[in-house]
Amino acid sequence: MEFTKYALCFKALGDETRVEIINMLRSGKMCACKILEKFDITQPTLSYHMKHLTDSGLVIVEKEGIWNHYSLNKELMDSLINFLK
Repeated sequence: MEFTKYALCFKALGDETRVEIINMLRSGKMCACKILEKFDITQPTLSYHMKHLTDSGLVIVEKEGIWNHYSLNKELMDSLINFLK
């Protein structure tokens, strides 16, 4: 059911750091190292937040070598926006 998916998204967005990450990803795909530069947090803490965002489906991760690159799941974002309208 759509409501379960949306509830998971809202739960992931219930943290200020994760909302800031979503805002950063609006400009396009980013390496985890670039995201980490913007925050005063450790790499394991960033991984924790990214896990919430990827598990919710809001963010897509692509592994390129040893690096993780993150981008918004635009289809889910559009669906969420339409739900809120």
